[in-house]
Amino acid sequence: MKSLPNHSPQRGAKETQRAHKINNEIKSPEVRLIDSEGKMLGIVKRIDAIKMAEEKEMDLVEIAPQATPPVCKIIDYGKFIYEHQKKEKLQKKNQLQQQMKEVRFKWRTDTHDFNFKVRHARDFIEEGNKVKASVMFRGREITHQEIGRELLTRFVQEMQDVAKVDSDLRFEGKNLSVIMTPDKTKKK
Repeated sequence: MKSLPNHSPQRGAKETQRAHKINNEIKSPEVRLIDSEGKMLGIVKRIDAIKMAEEKEMDLVEIAPQATPPVCKIIDYGKFIYEHQKKEKLQKKNQLQQQMKEVRFKWRTDTHDFNFKVRHARDFIEEGNKVKASVMFRGREITHQEIGRELLTRFVQEMQDVAKVDSDLRFEGKNLSVIMTPDKTKKK
């Protein structure tokens, strides 16, 4: 078994941040070994497993440290990390980002305007976004809170077939608002 060269302190600090133990970092006397093709080789002494990995010019990587004995695989660690990062990046890219869209009403909003804004909110929900509907009160209009509550209650009823209430009616300063999220169980 050849000895590893001395590493600089910076490199040693990098190695401690590694997610998996490799080669001589594995402390268990015996390991369950999987070769580079994915075949199970059984329980082998750690020293023999490291020799097998060196013969193939690869690394012995501890895949499942919680198992008894730990599961190790003979792989090229650099390539393994590269493919793992590539897979994570692809998953992040394909992840749907949900945005918050806002629909604003005034307490005197008429029926046509209300229906127009409900259509817009419905489009936002169908795109997979959250919708925040709010009624704005200015000056003495705050004394007519019941009209704003009725308006938002009607909005929630109109949106019930495609969305669900994420947070109930509540005041934020002089605005009364409700947040709706897409309801995947009610989609066609």
